[in-house]
Order: sequence, then C-alpha cells, then structure tokens
Amino acid sequence: QVQLVESGGGLVQAGESLRLSCAASGRISSFAIMDWYRQVPGKQREFVGSITVGGVTNYRDSVKGRFTISADNAKNLVYLQMDSLKPEDTAIYYCRGVLGGVAYWGRGTQVTVSS
Repeated sequence: QVQLVESGGGLVQAGESLRLSCAASGRISSFAIMDWYRQVPGKQREFVGSITVGGVTNYRDSVKGRFTISADNAKNLVYLQMDSLKPEDTAIYYCRGVLGGVAYWGRGTQVTVSS
C-alpha cells in the first residue's frame, strides 16, 4: 500500500524559512510526478508545485522564487523548501504522488506564518 507522510510544518514568523518533507513508502522514482498542495479551511486545495520523475519542476506564480521542490531518490523523500514565508502561506500542506495513474495523498502538515 502506498503511503505518503509529510513532516516539517510549524509556526514561523514572516520572512523565515521552513523545509517540509514527504516520505514515500516506496521508491519515489516510481512516481510519475510528485506535488505539493495546500489548503486553508473553507477554501479549495490549491497547487503549490511539482516535480516530475525527470526532475522538472513547476510552481504556482505566488511561490516562484521563494519555494523550491527537490527529491532525494536514495532516501525516498521529496522536499519543499519554503523561504521568505508570508502570512498568506499559512495552510495545511499536502504531498501527492501519482503512481500508475492513481493519485495518493498524505495527511498534511500545518504551516503557520505569523506577521
């Protein structure tokens, strides 16, 4: 069974950094793509960024230049490095992986950015 587990969330002040991790139960190189999404209560879950098996990354405009996604295939980890955090980045962050056409989600980790 495929499992994704996020970690690294917390409370930080505006301008600070956090690094989120997504641990996969299997080889992350098996996933066609791995994404990060975020959700604020009462709002739709929104795409943050992604990384393909080939290492190509893509980001939503509001985080470009501040967030970086990377993968460590040896450790089966995907990272979301978040710099220059803003209060509007406050959300639950979810990891998603697509394997064999099926999307798998983690349970999320809370990120809170105070002003």
